[in-house]
Amino acid sequence: MSDYEDSKDESLIEKIHDHKNSSSSSSSSSDSDDDSKLSSIKSNVFRLFGREKPVHKVFGGGKPADVFLWRDKKLSGGVLGVATAIWLLFEVLEYNFLPLICHALILSLSVLFLWSNASTFIKKSHPQIPKIYIPEEPLMQIVAMLRIEINQGFATIQDISSGKNLKKFLLVIAGLWIVSSIGSCCNFLTLVYTLFVLGFTVPVIYEKYEDKIDPFGEKAWIEIKKQYAVFDEKVISKIPKSLKNQKKE
Repeated sequence: MSDYEDSKDESLIEKIHDHKNSSSSSSSSSDSDDDSKLSSIKSNVFRLFGREKPVHKVFGGGKPADVFLWRDKKLSGGVLGVATAIWLLFEVLEYNFLPLICHALILSLSVLFLWSNASTFIKKSHPQIPKIYIPEEPLMQIVAMLRIEINQGFATIQDISSGKNLKKFLLVIAGLWIVSSIGSCCNFLTLVYTLFVLGFTVPVIYEKYEDKIDPFGEKAWIEIKKQYAVFDEKVISKIPKSLKNQKKE
C-alpha cells in the first residue's frame, strides 16, 4: 500500500514539474515573440537621415564618439574649453595668430635659457628638448585614408558637374549658397567654432530625446518632399527636353 502511495506521489510531482516547464517554455516563447515584435516595430520607426545604427555607432563607436557624446565628461569638457579659449583669444581679444606663435616661442626660449644657465648653481641637469617619434605604419594608414577620401571627393565633384543628376546639382548649389550667406555674416573662425559647439551639443541632445525628435523629423521630411514635388512640377519639369538629353549624353 505504501509503495502505491509513493508511486502516486511521484507521478503527481512529475505532472507538476511538467506543467511548470510547459508554462515556463510558453512564457519564454511569448517573451521572445514580444522581443521580435518590439524589434520589428523599432526597425519600422522613422530615423533621421535613414539611420539604422545607434548614434554612438554612427560617430564611429570609438574615442571620438565618446568625446562628442560626452561619455567621458572630463575629456569632452576639456576639448570644448580649449576650443572656447582659442575662440575668445582670437575673436574677443582680437589676438593675431602670428604674434601668438612668436610670443610663445619667446617665452619658451627665455625659460630654457634661464634654466640652462641656472642649472650650474642649482646642480640640476640641463633641460632636454624631447624628440618626436611618429610610427611609420599609422602615418601611412592616415595618408592612405586621406588619399581615398580626396579621390572620393573629386569623383563626387565630377559626378555633380557632369549634369547627369539635376536634383543633386541643384541641392549642392543651394547648399553652397546657404553656406556663403552664413559666411558673409560671420568670419571663418566663428563659423568653425559655432559648428564645433553644435557638434558637442546637438548629438547628445538627439541621443537623449531621439524618440521625441524623430516624429518631428518625419513630419519635416514629408513636408520637404511635398515642396520639392511642387518645385519639380513648376520648375524642373519645364526645362526643355533637348537640354535634358544633352545633359544625359
